[in-house]
Amino acid sequence: MSLIATTQHLADACRRFAKHSFVTVDTEFLRETTFWPRLCVVQIASPEEAVAVDALADGLDLSPFFELMADQSLTKVFHAARQDIEIIWNLAKLIPAPLFDTQVAAMVCGFGDQVSYGDLVQTVTKVVLDKSSRFTDWSRRPLLPAQVDYAIADVTYLRDIYAFLRQKLEQSERLAWLSDEMALLTSPSTYSQHPENAWERFRNRVRKPRDLAVLMEVAAWREAEAQARDVPRSRVLKDDVLIELALAAPRTADALGNLRAFPRGMERSRAGVEILASIERGLARDAKTLPKLERERRGGGNGATVELLKVLLRHVSESHGVAAKMVATVDDLEAIAADDKADVPALRGWRRELFGAKALELKQGRLALTVEHGKVVTLEWQEAAAEES
Repeated sequence: MSLIATTQHLADACRRFAKHSFVTVDTEFLRETTFWPRLCVVQIASPEEAVAVDALADGLDLSPFFELMADQSLTKVFHAARQDIEIIWNLAKLIPAPLFDTQVAAMVCGFGDQVSYGDLVQTVTKVVLDKSSRFTDWSRRPLLPAQVDYAIADVTYLRDIYAFLRQKLEQSERLAWLSDEMALLTSPSTYSQHPENAWERFRNRVRKPRDLAVLMEVAAWREAEAQARDVPRSRVLKDDVLIELALAAPRTADALGNLRAFPRGMERSRAGVEILASIERGLARDAKTLPKLERERRGGGNGATVELLKVLLRHVSESHGVAAKMVATVDDLEAIAADDKADVPALRGWRRELFGAKALELKQGRLALTVEHGKVVTLEWQEAAAEES
C-alpha cells in the first residue's frame, strides 16, 4: 500500500495495472463549496497491488490514469460509479469502459436497493470497515497514513466483492442483465450538464404551463451561473426560491425584493436584472412548445391497478432474488397501468420476461394474486379455469 505523488510513479503503476484483466477504482473528492467536484485522491487496485494517488500533488499529471481508464481490454470496477465517472468525464472527457458497478450487480443478486460498500464488505469478507476517517477533508495535506489506509480499503475489498458478484451473475446467467444500467452509466449524456435541462429536477413542483415556462428559464439561468462561478447551485439561489420565482413571476425589482425567501438586496444586483430577464423570457414562451406537465400519480383511475402491480413486483423480485427497483420503478408501474404498450424498461428484455409479461396478464385478468401460507403467490388463468372445471 502506497501513496503516489509523481507522474512517473503513476505511469509505472498504471503499466503494471494494465497487465491484468480488471482494476478496482474509487475517488475521494470535495464539492461542498464548488459546482464541479474537486478530485483529491484516486485509489486503484489490481489483484496484486493497491495504491492511492495524490491528485493534488504539485506537478502531478493524471494522464497515465486516464489512459488506463480508456483501455478497452481492462474492466474497471467501481461501487456506485456515477459520481466517480462524472469526475473523470469532467477532467478528461472520457468514460471508463468496460465498466462493472458492484452496487448495480448487487441489486441483480438480491442485495436490495443501493446496498452500501460497507455492507457488501461485511457480507462477502466478514470484515467490518474502520470508519474513523470517513469525514476526512481530502483536500488537506499532508495525508496521514491512517487516511491513506482508509482510502485504499475502498478498492482492496472491492476486488473480493467483484469476484463474488461476478461468479454469482455467471452462475445465474444474469451477467447480461447489467447491460442496460452499464449503458446508462457509460453514456456521455448522463454526465453532460445542460442548463436548459435543469428544470427537470423540479418537474413535479409546478402545475401550470406559465409556471413551468418561468421555471425553465430561471432554472437554466441558475445552472449557468453556478457553472460559470463554480459554486453550488444553492449559493446562487436555493431550490425553494427557484420555485417561488416560478409561481410568483415578479416583473419588477421591487416585486422581486418583496418575495419572502429572495435574498435581500439581490434584486438590485446584476443577478437580479438577469433573473427578471429570464422571467420575461419564460412569460413570452408559447405554451404549445412546453413539455407536457406530469399528472399526479395514480391519476386516471389507475390507483388500484398500480397497487396490485406493486404486490406482483414485490412477489416477483423476492421469488427471483433481485431488487425490485432493478426490475421496475413506480413510474413504470403507473405507465403500464395506463397503457399495455407503454415504452418503459419493465416491458423490454429480461424485465418483460421476469415481470412485464405477468404485469400485463394481471391487468387483463389472466393472472390472479392470492395468499398461501402467509405468502403471495400467482395463479395463472389456465390453472384457475382447470380448477373450476
